[in-house]
Amino acid sequence: MSIYCVSGIFKTRLLPSSAGQWVVFLLTALLVSGCSSSMTRVQTWEGEATTAGSALLKAPGEIRVASVNGRAMESFLMDDLALDYDLLPGETQVVFSSKTIWAKAGVVRSGESKVHVIETEPHVVSFTAQAGETYRFQFAKPNSRRDAETMIENFTGAIVNEAGDEVASFELWDGQVPASGNDLEQMKAVWQRASEEDKRSFLRWAFE
Repeated sequence: MSIYCVSGIFKTRLLPSSAGQWVVFLLTALLVSGCSSSMTRVQTWEGEATTAGSALLKAPGEIRVASVNGRAMESFLMDDLALDYDLLPGETQVVFSSKTIWAKAGVVRSGESKVHVIETEPHVVSFTAQAGETYRFQFAKPNSRRDAETMIENFTGAIVNEAGDEVASFELWDGQVPASGNDLEQMKAVWQRASEEDKRSFLRWAFE
């Protein structure tokens, strides 16, 4: 079996015959390197895929975004893949956690995991996304497994804009998804992207 990457997403396929562990290892190493170095863009809304009039949220490999405005985000094979999330302008809720993986030292028993997985409780940030703005997660990254375990008890940070100004701080998620507050902004964004024919069809429907 080999691993390959299409647009930053890992997939697998069977080789017609065994090509040897070295071939698989080399292909995997090359493809993992190529995918890790590129940013994968994720659309956070249903409908037409476009970046016109959208905002951007850059998430490093340590951050796993679970949902945006209540819409679940897909998982990727690589846990440490940095991702770019396209956001529609308006009120935005992002649910996420921090997940880091650390190799175990010493001998690992048969059937035992070779790594320690350290993951925080789900956290949330809510902010008003501005069209054309780029946002990113700002937090202290652990340098060791001990740091990561300590961080679980007090995971703090913020979302900052391109100027470095804080727009929202991390909070523990209570499981609530607020009612959509950015419907008007989303409608404006869709209207700007719509063709003249689509606009005319919409107006006919609206005033029937």
